[in-house]
Amino acid sequence: MSGLIGRKVGMTSLFDENGKNIPCTVIEAGPCVVTQVRTEEVDGYNALQLGFDDKKAKSSNKALDGHFKKAGTSAKRKVVEFQGFEGEYKLGDSITVEHFAEGEFVDVSGVSKGKGFQGVVKRHGFGGVGQATHGQHNRLRAPGSIGAASYPARVFKGMRMAGRMGGDKVKVQNLRVLKVVADKNLIVVKGAIPGHKNSYVTIEK
Repeated sequence: MSGLIGRKVGMTSLFDENGKNIPCTVIEAGPCVVTQVRTEEVDGYNALQLGFDDKKAKSSNKALDGHFKKAGTSAKRKVVEFQGFEGEYKLGDSITVEHFAEGEFVDVSGVSKGKGFQGVVKRHGFGGVGQATHGQHNRLRAPGSIGAASYPARVFKGMRMAGRMGGDKVKVQNLRVLKVVADKNLIVVKGAIPGHKNSYVTIEK
């Protein structure tokens, strides 16, 4: 689906017409520059490659410099392809946050916050402090049995155990657009989205 690249600004809250307090997330979306146009004849599919957020020239290599020079723009930090744009776009065109309208629903993708090595209670929602009888002693947040001994004599794949948590690509679907602030390139969506502040996200219709 068509969309834009953005940056998570942070969370706040708004009051609706009934006085209800709604938690929401503010995203700086665009302006994004069209850095490549994919066509059915050349590439086998139709799509637009968009670039967002300027980066220093010394941080870019010659191949990327040439790629962005064709579009008549500076080097970009984030580049993403989107399908489903209506209308004709050419290299160098700019797409702003006005691509979205208040009241419509969007999907937001991003990389979730990394939590490091976590136990089963935090990572998988295990019960933790359960009954303190039947020989449990002080193992209150332990995972318990992970399989039988003599048969199958192994731990099955996918067993929920402690390990690295977070840092995954997550998509949150059907978030309502509460407000579009065109002059500041801001879009406000209802609810939370993945990632830390200033992390890159993609917003799809």
